[in-house]
Amino acid sequence: MISRNDLRALRNMLDEARLILNTTTLPEGRAGRAKELLESSIALTDQLIASPTVAAAALGKKGGLKTAKRGPEYFKSIAAMRKTRAGGRPKKQES
Repeated sequence: MISRNDLRALRNMLDEARLILNTTTLPEGRAGRAKELLESSIALTDQLIASPTVAAAALGKKGGLKTAKRGPEYFKSIAAMRKTRAGGRPKKQES
Protein backbone atom coordinates (compact mmCIF):
# COMPACT_ATOMS: atom_id res chain seq x y z
CA MET A 1 0.00 0.00 0.00
CA ILE A 2 1.21 3.47 -0.79
CA SER A 3 1.70 5.74 2.22
CA ARG A 4 1.25 9.48 2.34
CA ASN A 5 5.01 9.90 2.80
CA ASP A 6 5.61 7.99 -0.45
CA LEU A 7 3.17 10.26 -2.27
CA ARG A 8 4.82 13.35 -0.85
CA ALA A 9 8.24 12.05 -1.94
CA LEU A 10 6.85 11.42 -5.43
CA ARG A 11 5.44 14.93 -5.55
CA ASN A 12 8.80 16.39 -4.50
CA MET A 13 10.59 14.44 -7.25
CA LEU A 14 8.09 15.65 -9.85
CA ASP A 15 8.47 19.21 -8.63
CA GLU A 16 12.25 18.96 -8.91
CA ALA A 17 11.98 17.58 -12.45
CA ARG A 18 9.70 20.48 -13.35
CA LEU A 19 12.26 22.92 -11.98
CA ILE A 20 15.01 21.31 -14.08
CA LEU A 21 12.86 21.51 -17.23
CA ASN A 22 12.09 25.17 -16.59
CA THR A 23 15.79 25.98 -16.65
CA THR A 24 16.69 24.07 -19.82
CA THR A 25 15.69 24.11 -23.48
CA LEU A 26 15.18 20.97 -25.53
CA PRO A 27 14.85 20.75 -29.31
CA GLU A 28 11.54 20.34 -31.16
CA GLY A 29 9.40 21.63 -28.30
CA ARG A 30 9.96 18.55 -26.16
CA ALA A 31 10.46 20.57 -22.99
CA GLY A 32 6.96 22.04 -23.38
CA ARG A 33 5.30 18.64 -23.62
CA ALA A 34 7.36 17.33 -20.71
CA LYS A 35 6.26 20.34 -18.63
CA GLU A 36 2.60 19.61 -19.45
CA LEU A 37 2.98 15.98 -18.40
CA LEU A 38 4.71 16.96 -15.18
CA GLU A 39 2.02 19.51 -14.34
CA SER A 40 -0.73 16.92 -14.77
CA SER A 41 1.17 14.31 -12.76
CA ILE A 42 1.73 16.83 -9.96
CA ALA A 43 -2.01 17.59 -9.95
CA LEU A 44 -2.83 13.87 -9.73
CA THR A 45 -0.36 13.39 -6.89
CA ASP A 46 -1.89 16.32 -5.01
CA GLN A 47 -5.33 14.72 -5.39
CA LEU A 48 -4.04 11.40 -4.04
CA ILE A 49 -2.44 13.12 -1.07
CA ALA A 50 -5.64 15.05 -0.33
CA SER A 51 -7.94 11.98 -0.56
CA PRO A 52 -9.24 11.09 2.91
CA THR A 53 -9.19 7.30 2.72
CA VAL A 54 -7.71 4.56 0.65
CA ALA A 55 -10.25 2.39 -1.22
CA ALA A 56 -9.43 -0.78 0.73
CA ALA A 57 -9.94 1.01 4.04
CA ALA A 58 -13.32 2.28 2.88
CA LEU A 59 -14.41 -1.23 1.91
CA GLY A 60 -13.20 -2.71 5.18
CA LYS A 61 -15.67 -0.64 7.19
CA LYS A 62 -18.58 -2.86 6.12
CA GLY A 63 -17.25 -5.97 7.83
CA GLY A 64 -17.93 -4.80 11.35
CA LEU A 65 -21.49 -3.80 10.54
CA LYS A 66 -22.33 -7.17 9.04
CA THR A 67 -20.81 -8.96 12.03
CA ALA A 68 -22.85 -6.85 14.43
CA LYS A 69 -26.08 -7.73 12.60
CA ARG A 70 -25.47 -11.48 12.83
CA GLY A 71 -24.74 -11.44 16.54
CA PRO A 72 -22.69 -13.75 18.75
CA GLU A 73 -25.09 -16.72 18.48
CA TYR A 74 -24.38 -17.07 14.76
CA PHE A 75 -20.65 -17.34 15.36
CA LYS A 76 -21.14 -19.78 18.26
CA SER A 77 -23.12 -22.08 15.98
CA ILE A 78 -20.47 -21.90 13.25
CA ALA A 79 -17.71 -22.66 15.77
CA ALA A 80 -19.69 -25.65 17.05
CA MET A 81 -20.11 -26.98 13.50
CA ARG A 82 -16.39 -26.61 12.89
CA LYS A 83 -15.54 -28.56 16.03
CA THR A 84 -17.79 -31.47 15.07
CA ARG A 85 -17.09 -31.11 11.34
CA ALA A 86 -20.82 -30.66 10.80
CA GLY A 87 -20.71 -27.72 8.43
CA GLY A 88 -21.42 -27.74 4.74
CA ARG A 89 -24.20 -28.92 2.52
CA PRO A 90 -26.53 -31.61 3.85
CA LYS A 91 -26.16 -35.09 2.36
CA LYS A 92 -28.63 -36.14 -0.31
CA GLN A 93 -31.55 -38.27 0.77
CA GLU A 94 -32.01 -41.36 -1.35
CA SER A 95 -35.61 -41.85 -2.33
